[in-house]
Amino acid sequence: MSLLPELRYPTLPELISSARALAVRHPGLCALRQVGVSREGRPLHLLSVGRAGRAVLVVAGAHANEPAGGPTLLALAERVLHERVLRDGTSWHFLLCADPDGASLHVTPAPRSLLDYHRGFFRPAGPEQPEWSPSVLPPDRLPPETRTLTGVIDELRPYLQVTLHGTDLGGSWVQLTKDIPGLAEPFAKSAAELRIPVEAGASDAAGWPTSGPGVHVMPTGESGVAYPSMPDDARNSTWYHAHRYGGLTAVVEVPMWASDLVDDVAPHPAPAAALRVLAEGLVRDALEVERVLCEALPRLEGVDSPLLRAGRWVLELVPGLAADWINTPPADVSMAYIGSVEAFARRLPLRSAAMLLRVLRATDDRAAPLLERLVVDWSEAFAERFHARWVPLEHQIEHQSRTVVAAALHARVWAA
Repeated sequence: MSLLPELRYPTLPELISSARALAVRHPGLCALRQVGVSREGRPLHLLSVGRAGRAVLVVAGAHANEPAGGPTLLALAERVLHERVLRDGTSWHFLLCADPDGASLHVTPAPRSLLDYHRGFFRPAGPEQPEWSPSVLPPDRLPPETRTLTGVIDELRPYLQVTLHGTDLGGSWVQLTKDIPGLAEPFAKSAAELRIPVEAGASDAAGWPTSGPGVHVMPTGESGVAYPSMPDDARNSTWYHAHRYGGLTAVVEVPMWASDLVDDVAPHPAPAAALRVLAEGLVRDALEVERVLCEALPRLEGVDSPLLRAGRWVLELVPGLAADWINTPPADVSMAYIGSVEAFARRLPLRSAAMLLRVLRATDDRAAPLLERLVVDWSEAFAERFHARWVPLEHQIEHQSRTVVAAALHARVWAA
């Protein structure tokens, strides 16, 4: 039985309250403690179940706009408490939210549409994301959230770290820093049972080896990258910190809205030409946002909000990414991959417009209606093009939970 008052995306205070209630109900098995403080002074909490030395660490809230991780984490904690086999020689640790400051800015109480989702959208600029900051910042400039996360890994030395992520529209996939033999089958079975498409050609994992449909294994240091312009490198992220102790990381992605356009493994008839068209569309849309921003910037002098920084950071990615799609051979030639890239191309300008719209609204700027039109039109076009269908929250939670448990059990065999 869930501790949440109703099945919806909970707020961070609700997550903390539910975790505290678990610790009170199960004092012999469960403990909640503060492990750090954010840049703005918000506490970071770790919920632990069991005391065995062999550990699994589950991280939620690394990206504020991916809200399924919080309720999934609570569902997992309850499952571990009630299924003794999961605690057999293993302790479980749950970082409730890796970015509480970001969680305070993204608003997703009960989205009914992609437009509702984007009206409250926030995702920080790359250097401000706790998992990604080590890939773009020197060690002495890492944010406290990152230092807290790596400190927890240093303390627990988990054989498996799982970080709960999600996508607004698409399918489910898993990214692994090392392969977990046997994971692909239960992952695919769960997705099929819950009618969640498997994103077979996820653009986030372009060119990576796979151990099964939707299960992508990060390439070694000797391998090239599909998008050379991107400023970050997963191999320098906190995902690889567990490798210091012989562990690995699994990133479990689940969609809010599903699309069957991202699971077609058939070859695309002209992938290079399609990528060129998508690159041109990405640049065109980003320029529309840029024009509005440039017109409004003189009136935003002195404004330095996370929303403004993030909106501008997204726009800065666009020229290099578009050039990558045009000038490098396609990392994948499947229909699924081209569909995933198209979703990416639609997503970036829309996110930038949505965040900058919130900035302009806060200052009652006269340019706000221009961005409002883009956010409305692009959200509706995105949903229509990909035949978006809502994935019930209970299915998002169940699929992520099943995948985490399967990863923990299969990785435990190989870590033994």
